[in-house]
Amino acid sequence: MEFDLADHHRLLRDTVREFAHQEIGPVAEELDRTKAFPYEIVRGLGELGLMGIPFPEEYGGGGGDSIAYALAVEELARVDSSVAITVCAHTTLGTEPIYLFGSEEQKREWLPRLCSGERLGAFGLTEPEAGSDAGNTQTRAALDAGEWVINGSKQFITNAGTDISGVVVITAVTSAGAGTRGEREISNLLVPHGTPGYEPGEPYRKMGWNASDTRPLSFSDCRVPAENLVGQRGAGLRQFLHVLDIGRIGVAAMGVGLAQGALDQALAYAKERRAFGRPISQFQTIQSKLAAMSVEVEATRLLVYKAAWLKDRERNFTLTAAQAKLKSGRLAVRAADEAVQIHGGYGYIEEYPVCRFYRDAKVLTIGEGTDEVQEMVIARALGA
Repeated sequence: MEFDLADHHRLLRDTVREFAHQEIGPVAEELDRTKAFPYEIVRGLGELGLMGIPFPEEYGGGGGDSIAYALAVEELARVDSSVAITVCAHTTLGTEPIYLFGSEEQKREWLPRLCSGERLGAFGLTEPEAGSDAGNTQTRAALDAGEWVINGSKQFITNAGTDISGVVVITAVTSAGAGTRGEREISNLLVPHGTPGYEPGEPYRKMGWNASDTRPLSFSDCRVPAENLVGQRGAGLRQFLHVLDIGRIGVAAMGVGLAQGALDQALAYAKERRAFGRPISQFQTIQSKLAAMSVEVEATRLLVYKAAWLKDRERNFTLTAAQAKLKSGRLAVRAADEAVQIHGGYGYIEEYPVCRFYRDAKVLTIGEGTDEVQEMVIARALGA
């Protein structure tokens, strides 16, 4: 087994780390406080080729693998989760369905703009009655004179309402009539930003991820060409389950990055803060907390890298990705909590990054499949 990163992986990691500390760190608190979308940062990430890491160079991508993508996401989340989720949702949810299942025409039209960061991609799956029960999609699309007529709504959608939003791939029932759950035909459709009848709603007021764009979407007699079908008609359920498997690697990397960032902040503060005449890092209680965080971060990082490694070798990674996502989300919550505790009263003050980390961590146990869904996926993969 080889645990050393390849030279190109180390170079990418170091490049993203430098960018995150120099360009994101100094403005992260302000972006969070003002709930401002990080347009300049996204532009910079695009210029570095980081908005399309895992896609082929022929489509404008970086030609990287899943390990490279996980490394980049981890380094971004180590400094700010709003930027990290913007990249994650854009890459694995917005762009991946077009690359994996889209027609050659769709790829040529959209991938270069998405991979460059000129436009952001989004994925419209979740609905008021279709969250963990994703197959219960109520949005409908019917063919009429060579066009799909879409009616319905989506919620908790990332990247769909910015000035650079380009396209959303949505799930919709495309079979005629009501049908039973087993008979409902679900397909994926590509809806460009600005299409008449497609309206992004007002952004949500959120606990965390305040500098990312999250809002509901509505479709009222929204018409798109028949060729905007993504992949085969009726294959939507299989397609989005595969996309979610891939997405869990990115979100798991976010959990590791946030936990590492919390440890970084906690260690630095503990070495600086003095009590009873010496740095609190010299007290056994604080050392115990730091040691436990370090062990958990390293173990979880290896699990995330294993999931990416399996995917890159075209082996089944569903189980490992779900395990990594489950463990990393829970770790992020614990690490942020411990980091706040080590900071004491200052951990409750917004000027300190751990306060933002604490608010950002919880959603990692909910988004991209709740912990309970991950446990179900894991149990099924084990044959239970």
